[in-house]
This record gives sequence, structure tokens and C-alpha cells, in this order.
Amino acid sequence: MDESKPLKVRLTFSVILVGVSLLFAAVVTDHWAVLSPRVEASNATCGAAHFGLWRLCTKRIFRQEKGPKEKGCGPISLPGEHNCSYFKHFTPGQSSEIFEVTTQKEYSISAAAIAIFSVGFAIIGTICVLLSFRKKRDYLLKPASMFYTFAGLCIIISVEVMRQSVKRMIDSEETDWIEYSYSWSFACACASFVLLFICGITLLLIALPRFPQNPWETCMDAEPEH
Repeated sequence: MDESKPLKVRLTFSVILVGVSLLFAAVVTDHWAVLSPRVEASNATCGAAHFGLWRLCTKRIFRQEKGPKEKGCGPISLPGEHNCSYFKHFTPGQSSEIFEVTTQKEYSISAAAIAIFSVGFAIIGTICVLLSFRKKRDYLLKPASMFYTFAGLCIIISVEVMRQSVKRMIDSEETDWIEYSYSWSFACACASFVLLFICGITLLLIALPRFPQNPWETCMDAEPEH
């Protein structure tokens, strides 16, 4: 038996917990993308927006002086009147008129649903690893590694769905958005994919039985016939 295996599992699990934390941060926050409309008048107020999987936040801010070719609003970090509301398809009683046309309902629901699957896989994987720390339960490491890998794949799919949604909003002629940028929630989702996917594969390799280094090891370890 590999005596360093428990240490390898704990080190890998520590990195996985960082990935899970980034995953939760990405799912519950609303800084996936920042949208900026066209502003023609100088020193005018404008309404920039940032949103996530569940909620949209708008801010009325003064336009910052930019070059002659830059007509956007922002940056979003400037002070201004801040207002947040959940997407109407998640909370029918609330209003989110700004997204009635500019967002794709199917994209938003799909991204949120896939992210929920990712969170579920991460939770189940964590439970399996914690149970495996008890004696003679190393077999739980294999399903745990697969759950973490699936969690990473789900969150990167959610990221791509969100990216396509933002692109379609910018390209649509029915919207005023001309500029966009991805924010820190988006970066957390991408980072969680890298950690969960790589560490999930690593945990699987650690959980697999050690291959014999010499051809005669298998014969020597076999039980004698009675």
C-alpha cells in the first residue's frame, strides 16, 4: 500500500475546496458581465448594468470622459444610483423590463440550471471524500473524483452559455448595449472549472490501484493455493 496516498488525497482535496469555493462565489454573485450603452452627449448620465445567473443590477452614473471613438458608459465602479432585481422568469412578481428584450430567456434559464447541477455534483463529491476518510472506504474516492470532474464540466458549459447570451445581446439591433466586459464572477467560474476538472482527474489517478513496478510483484502478492 502506498503510504503517501492519504497525504496526496488531502492535498488534492484542499485544492478542490478552493475550486468549490470559487464555484459557489460565481453562482451566487451577479458580476458575470458588465454592459454599457451608447452615450452621445458629454457629461450625461447613463445606465450601465451588470448581471449574473439570477439577478440584474443597473446603475445610473455620470459618463466618464473618453476618447472620440469611445461612446460607452462607465466604468461600473463609479458612484451612482444602484438598483437590483431578479430576472422575471425566476420571480414572476418582480419587474425587470430592461431584460424583457435584451436577454434570451432560454439562455438565462439554461445557464442557471447547468450551474445548479455543477453545485450539486460538487456537494456530492465533497460528501464522498469526507466519508472516504474513514477506514476502508477508499472506494468512495473514485465516484468523488467523477463528481468533481462533472462539476467542472457543467460550470464551463454554463460559462459558454452565458458568453453566447452576452454576445447575442450585443449583436441584437433591439438593444442599446454597445460594450461589454466579463467581470470577477465570470473569472471565478472559469477558475473553478480548471481546479475541479484537473483535481478531479488527479483524485481519480490517486484512487486507482498501484500498478506493479516489476513483473513478479503480482505473483508474489497472490494468495497461496490451499
